[in-house]
Amino acid sequence: MPIRSITCFCGARDGARAEYRLAAKALGEAMAARGLQLVYGGGGHGMMGALADAVLGKGGTAVGVIPHGLSRAEFEHQHLSELYRVDSMHERKALMEQRADAFIALPGGFGTLDELFEIATWSQIGLHQKPVGLLDTLSYWDGLKVQIHRAIADGFVAKQLETLLVVDDDPVRLLERLIAHAPPPPVVVWKKG
Repeated sequence: MPIRSITCFCGARDGARAEYRLAAKALGEAMAARGLQLVYGGGGHGMMGALADAVLGKGGTAVGVIPHGLSRAEFEHQHLSELYRVDSMHERKALMEQRADAFIALPGGFGTLDELFEIATWSQIGLHQKPVGLLDTLSYWDGLKVQIHRAIADGFVAKQLETLLVVDDDPVRLLERLIAHAPPPPVVVWKKG
């Protein structure tokens, strides 16, 4: 399936170092240059704002999905191509998954980790077979990579999922690798109905 739209998980904070925001900006510009639509959490501040502003600044399309509880004027981005307001975080994640052909997690906090792990779990059980990437700015994801390898070694995660996440510190290279990536088959298949 061709990748036209990427859901990015990232936070409403900038992080402690300027490199995080610069990487978000570089990713947004690279997405716009490739004609890739951004789908994200709809915020106007921090990593979210930097990413969306970069996409929009280069003439790209940015789609926000934000729960009503977070949509106050000082939080939501005011200039998006589309903005969906939903009732819950669960609805937000479901709509972001539906609108995506692939996913990228940027450095972030609890919300970013929650979104990343939910989308990885959905891949594991066959609810989607879309590429998932990590933008590894300043080796941010090193601890997570170690933990995933430990979970595989200790038998809590299937060995075949070792290739689930595409990890790169360069935004352009990450996009290229994500587009070319074939996710591993699911461990089990969710039976609908």
